[in-house]
Amino acid sequence: MNLNWLLRRNRFKNKPKVQKPRWKWPTFKIEWRTLALLARRAALLVVLVGGLAALTWALDRPVRIISMDGSFQRVSPGQIEKAVAPFSQSGFMSADLDGIQRAVEALPWVEHARIQRHWPNSLHVTVIEQTAAARWRESGLLNTRGELFVRAAAHVPAELPHLSGPEGSESQVAQRYLSVQGRMLEAGMRIAALRLDPRGAWEMDLDSGVTVRLGRREVDERIDRFIHTASQVIAHRLNEITYVDMRYSNGFAIGWRNPAVPASAPSRHADDTDV
Repeated sequence: MNLNWLLRRNRFKNKPKVQKPRWKWPTFKIEWRTLALLARRAALLVVLVGGLAALTWALDRPVRIISMDGSFQRVSPGQIEKAVAPFSQSGFMSADLDGIQRAVEALPWVEHARIQRHWPNSLHVTVIEQTAAARWRESGLLNTRGELFVRAAAHVPAELPHLSGPEGSESQVAQRYLSVQGRMLEAGMRIAALRLDPRGAWEMDLDSGVTVRLGRREVDERIDRFIHTASQVIAHRLNEITYVDMRYSNGFAIGWRNPAVPASAPSRHADDTDV
């Protein structure tokens, strides 16, 4: 018999068989203690939420009293009460304090409002009124931040300075007035009016009746030159002067009420592009 054939036969007989792994159902280990702890916590949360809801319901009494305080120089208590009325139908706890605040602050002359709950059934409104710093155009009013808070005031205080300019320039004109007025007062003068025309040229009236023409360029520098130089020249003759023109490269011109009076301080020609 062929020896090689026997060797090959024995080699295949002795080869071990490979068994396929059996499939098993996955097993899950349940942590009953963890589940019990989670269940207790969920139950406690439900009890707390339910208790809070019940307490809120019990405390949410109808609002019976609306009290208020403030200077009430421009805003009346009746206006405040009318603004709060739509919110007073809700309960003590459910009243929309932010909504009430917005409604009160929407009133003319109201700068800020604070709303508080007072146990057991009242709301208290504190009102801070706007401070008018200047008149805008015919009957508008600007506050100390240069904001136009009233467009058509029924009463405009006569002592307020009169500011004017193109639509949307309220803040720009107010900021310039606020930045200059302090220096003018230190120099013994007061601004009665400040104007910005559509071309961007500035002009101010003093309470003495003198108009100061500033033009469109180097306005701050011209104001400084007027305060430190021109004002000293005209200080003792204000009643004789109609205007001071600062639109010169070096100096200024004076317009006299009596044409016979010499017409100007030493100066160069005015810049025609700035007139």
